[in-house]
Amino acid sequence: MANEGFSDFFYSAPDGLKLHARVYGETNDSGWPVVCLPGLTRNACDFHELALHLSIKSESPRKVIAFDYRGRGQSDYDPDIGHYNVGVEAGDVLAGMSALDIEQAAFVGTSRGGLIIHALGALKSAALKAIVLNDIGPVIETAGLIHIRSYLDRAPKPKTFAEAVDAQRRVHGADFPALTDADWARMVRAICRETEAGWLPDFDPALIDTLAGADFSKPLPDLWPQFDALAAVPLLAIRGANSKLLSVATLEEMRRRHPGMESATVEGQGHAPFLETDGLREKIAAFLDQAENQVERN
Repeated sequence: MANEGFSDFFYSAPDGLKLHARVYGETNDSGWPVVCLPGLTRNACDFHELALHLSIKSESPRKVIAFDYRGRGQSDYDPDIGHYNVGVEAGDVLAGMSALDIEQAAFVGTSRGGLIIHALGALKSAALKAIVLNDIGPVIETAGLIHIRSYLDRAPKPKTFAEAVDAQRRVHGADFPALTDADWARMVRAICRETEAGWLPDFDPALIDTLAGADFSKPLPDLWPQFDALAAVPLLAIRGANSKLLSVATLEEMRRRHPGMESATVEGQGHAPFLETDGLREKIAAFLDQAENQVERN
């Protein structure tokens, strides 16, 4: 993936670990900046097309920061896998924002990124100006986590790019019939790195161990109190129509508890929808503009 449109930013976590983020539109000083937070094993590359749109192509160009959590992308791996948790990662995001001199922002969170947004609401609610949750909510369906653990445990080790694309299509194709060949290729370039051993996932393999001891026979704790605390923050919730992680019932309950919430369902996609497809870039840009204009009018 070409490095056009962003610069690499490295900073120190509270415990000294070297972490990385991409910064798009560095000179865009008007409007809320946008902080993008990826899923469990994903990285800043997931937001490349969205970040380019928000920082260059939208009517109100914004600064966009896409984070690599510890153990992902260009951030250092943590020798203590106990630190691979939402609380620590939320603290890392706040440290990165402080290093970039950003006090408030709009947030886009995919999957685990949305859980981190819930944590940030408890840690520093004033930092949240608007929220986009991509296929995540206060209730995580156990079937979705079982599916994630299953494909991570059996992740193939493709030797070539074509094999890597085919592997992703075999695992996720049934949930993502709407994706094109170009979408699958872009996905592989975002989540894998080319090595002498082949195309490998771009994260610390120890991350998989953090799911090993999970007991999925019991309901997972929900985050309704944390979600309710976000009631005053403009919110857009996106759900893949084939999602195993975010249910229709949870989305409806989110809408009931947050009457101003906007939502979008992406047909032909599962967990989690690609934010550069189905007009989502434009929808997110319009949502952010509307939210900011509403705040200014009030």
